Amino acid sequence: MKKIKEIIVVEGRDDTRRIQESLEADTIETRGSAINDEILEMIAKAQATRGVIVFTDPDFPGEKIRKIISRNVPGVKHAFLKVEDAKPKGKGSLGIEHASPAAICEALSKVYTETVEKESLIPRELLIDAGLLAGTSSKKRREKLGEHLNIGYTNGKQLEKRLQMFQITPTEVIKAMKQILEEENDPT
Repeated sequence: MKKIKEIIVVEGRDDTRRIQESLEADTIETRGSAINDEILEMIAKAQATRGVIVFTDPDFPGEKIRKIISRNVPGVKHAFLKVEDAKPKGKGSLGIEHASPAAICEALSKVYTETVEKESLIPRELLIDAGLLAGTSSKKRREKLGEHLNIGYTNGKQLEKRLQMFQITPTEVIKAMKQILEEENDPT
């Protein structure tokens, strides 16, 4: 069973159980989006000693937790689970606890470290020309781009910030968009 050096930050007990069924790892649970100073201090200590991977559900509360942690604990890594991998079999909300061990391992094998850069690597015009910021299919293309780059789904405003935060280059965006366009144009 694969072992993860960093401590993985998840939302709850069910996420911890699912991760530990998938690989050998320690977790810190935020207990949902009501993350408090005590938990942030634990995350900061974990970051200083072993490193941290933030691995929250691919939904609004998960993004809220991710932003709070990033703002308070610089340099954490981020892993993103695809929305379709987080869907429950029946009713319920999206969650890591619903993902297969393979999906969890794949997401954790593709982590990004956040960086703070003043100058954007990717010109806004490139995102507009790629149909990511305007147009009828821009939302769908952002979803696909998030999957291809393993950065999660973002709205138009967040896309620029997340691409910059993870230092994704124009070349990487262009390559991913070529694959997305090929998939869109493939009749099968």
